[in-house]
Amino acid sequence: MSRDRAARPVAASRPARERRPATATWPPLEIVRSAKRRRTVSARFTGETIVVRVPAHMPPADEQDAIEAIVTRTVRRHRADRRADDAMLARRAARLADRYLDGVRPRSVTWSDRMRTRLGSCSTRSGDIRISTDLARHPDRVLDAIIVHELAHLIEPNHGPAFHALVDRYPHRQWADGYLEGFDAGRFARVVDPPSPDDEGPPGASAAHATEPS
Repeated sequence: MSRDRAARPVAASRPARERRPATATWPPLEIVRSAKRRRTVSARFTGETIVVRVPAHMPPADEQDAIEAIVTRTVRRHRADRRADDAMLARRAARLADRYLDGVRPRSVTWSDRMRTRLGSCSTRSGDIRISTDLARHPDRVLDAIIVHELAHLIEPNHGPAFHALVDRYPHRQWADGYLEGFDAGRFARVVDPPSPDDEGPPGASAAHATEPS
């Protein structure tokens, strides 16, 4: 037996199921180690979590390499699917508007891959809303919170009490704020009462930032 092989941790010491929190690049993971699985590794979204199935006998270093490769591909494919479907995004925004914001309608709602520090933006002059494709790796409740935030600016352009009252109609708003706060710290965290940002941004436009979904 080679020295490198002997130095590897014993695969059997790991649990059959392992949950890993979201990171700066991945959503939450659930690792399922199966004694019946021989060589193949698979991954798929189940709700807001990627479930990765790996052979139980796989050495830890090889397992981690395989997980990183397949999760990266899965997230990339998921992001591409979302980015390609602006029509889906518009339908989603319409449902949220009807449920929480009295049916307000933007001129357009589209994905954008040019947003680096923002998760969403709204031009109150044109009625156009853009949503960052980076949201594809976040839970759906976070995406919905950002959409509701931007839609609310079509009714209340500034971040005053009336605006926050509109945004608070979405029942998962605080959960989403807490998720993003933890995500920016490099870990998944639930914040019961996150701070309410009050940066109004430039006139005529609003922006939801990665650090402050305001």
